[in-house]
Amino acid sequence: MSGFSPDYPGAEVRVSPNFGPRIDVAGPSMIILHYTGMQSPELAESWLCDPASEVSSHYLVHEDGRVVQMVREVHRAWHAGKSSWHGQTDINSRSVGIEIVNPGNLADHPPFSVGQIEAVIGLCRDICARWGISAEFVLAHSDVAPGRKIDPGPAFPWETLAEAGVGRMPKVSAWPDLPQIADGDAGEQVERLQSMLQMAGYGIEITGVFEAATKAVVEAFQLHNRRSRVDGIADAETQALLGNLIEPPLA
Repeated sequence: MSGFSPDYPGAEVRVSPNFGPRIDVAGPSMIILHYTGMQSPELAESWLCDPASEVSSHYLVHEDGRVVQMVREVHRAWHAGKSSWHGQTDINSRSVGIEIVNPGNLADHPPFSVGQIEAVIGLCRDICARWGISAEFVLAHSDVAPGRKIDPGPAFPWETLAEAGVGRMPKVSAWPDLPQIADGDAGEQVERLQSMLQMAGYGIEITGVFEAATKAVVEAFQLHNRRSRVDGIADAETQALLGNLIEPPLA
């Protein structure tokens, strides 16, 4: 397969055969960030370009900040799997996928390098500018596939990205004394929590019962927005952060 000119200036090109046309969309409206979760960068890059793997991403960001493009942005890469956001499925058709070299849970979630995160920020800014993607639509794989995926994981510095205008993280310095919501709870407070998570974009059914699926979504929210404690319990801080995400305070 012949190569192509990279969409992102300075990116190397290594063509993956694993792609197809975007379905029912003119272009991407979100960016999905992943970690590779493999033992070496070489294995990850080869796997994303192997026809037998049936997986791919548009970009791979190495630990030294090198960016490799594997699929053109106009095409649909195969990185998100079964997923949803704001009621939309087929996230592959609606997104640009960026794999970030990091072994993840294979090595107890080591930190990402400073140069690597700077490269991710530069890449996301460029993609957002060219496609008109809003900052809040730079998402984790765990956001769109809660309970199934955890990447880019608890070590990923979402705060650094948000400070650079990539993605958005809510902040609260104090929160009301709200009762926590957890396994086995039911009723209006659970319905409200589920409704707020749905408004934020998460794929969750409003049942009024806090069960395993709701816990998984709370964990996904915490993985992105409150990584200091990811326990699936909607405590007062988690609820306050969620409310801030839905309705940010006026500056």
